[in-house]
Amino acid sequence: MIKAIFFDLYGTLAGFSPSRFEIQSQACAQFNITLTEEGILKGYKKADEYMTNQNASYPIRNRAPQELDDFFSKYESLVLEGCEINVDLDIAASIWKEIRKIPYEMKIFDDVIESLKNLRYKNFRLGVLSNINKPGAELLKEFGLTDYIDFSVTSYEVGSEKPHPPIFEEALRRARVKNNEVFHIGDQIGSDIEGAENVGIYPILMDRDNNYENWDVNRCLRVANMLALENIFNDLGREI
Repeated sequence: MIKAIFFDLYGTLAGFSPSRFEIQSQACAQFNITLTEEGILKGYKKADEYMTNQNASYPIRNRAPQELDDFFSKYESLVLEGCEINVDLDIAASIWKEIRKIPYEMKIFDDVIESLKNLRYKNFRLGVLSNINKPGAELLKEFGLTDYIDFSVTSYEVGSEKPHPPIFEEALRRARVKNNEVFHIGDQIGSDIEGAENVGIYPILMDRDNNYENWDVNRCLRVANMLALENIFNDLGREI
């Protein structure tokens, strides 16, 4: 019986405002670089996979300032590769500096709150698992999720990032459930899907940008939004 649902935050429950395409376009215009929205989505997929792999081996939150600069230079170059634009790391670093000057915020997606209300009404315990360098309670307050999510576990609290087991194991402890009584929903293959699989939790891929249209559903289910996720639980119920 499914008793709990865990969620990744960025890319699953929350996204950029202005959009990543708008932010990148504004910065790149200063370098006479023209982007496409489709290309930026492809680029962020590649860049976020790079971030996931780097976090797993050497957490970004632990890096020195120069190491962070080097990381984000590479990250930005991968974003641009999605538009078939190749720049050297010095140019990528300059673009990233311009991006950091652009005001933005992370906002909860429009479909999230209503779905969380519906899932809580069904008495699921809901948790957020995030590779962020701040306490979970602070994270929930910042995003206005305190009334809709039961708890949040962050890498700051457990000293380990997804996909490593400690963050998932702590979430299981707080939810008071076994690994076969929970789903984990996330948008990153490395940190979310593989991380959940590593501890015996069944994952569901959140693919808001349609990055994985050829996804193998025999591995795990794939959804495009929160309504589709709700429908899974409505169709299958708790006896999964």
